[in-house]
Amino acid sequence: MSLLLTPDTPIKVSSTLDKSVGKKHLVDNNPETCWTSQQGLPQYVQIAFPDCRVVPESVHLTFQGGFVGTRCAVKVPRLAASAGDGDNWQLVTRIFPEDVNRRQEFSLLNSSTESGAGATLDDGIDKVRLEFEESSDFFGRITLYDLKLYGRTV
Repeated sequence: MSLLLTPDTPIKVSSTLDKSVGKKHLVDNNPETCWTSQQGLPQYVQIAFPDCRVVPESVHLTFQGGFVGTRCAVKVPRLAASAGDGDNWQLVTRIFPEDVNRRQEFSLLNSSTESGAGATLDDGIDKVRLEFEESSDFFGRITLYDLKLYGRTV
């Protein structure tokens, strides 16, 4: 199992409060910097792997207490044949981070997509989306100091 994210990994986020708390801080390995979303839900972090397919095995998240994504849908792109309804993402699993400041680890092993599409993470993916559906913040903001995704390439 190896770290799949580098500072060069393409990352897209739903929103950013301002430039001082931008998406680049998710993978800069600096415990003093973070990404903070604007208010409103859902918020997301989308990661692309343009040069290879990966099998994500675990995700590690470090939030600021009080601004935690307490329910997070892990999604992957739908298979081309089933992407007709406008929603290009399918749910793999949900994780439930606690409202704390420490690093939290969530296993993605043995996760398979819902809705009978037949794909699993073991098949390898080129994108993954962490969609925060609930927040411990009344206004729906998320503050994430560190994001690590471990797994292997296929």
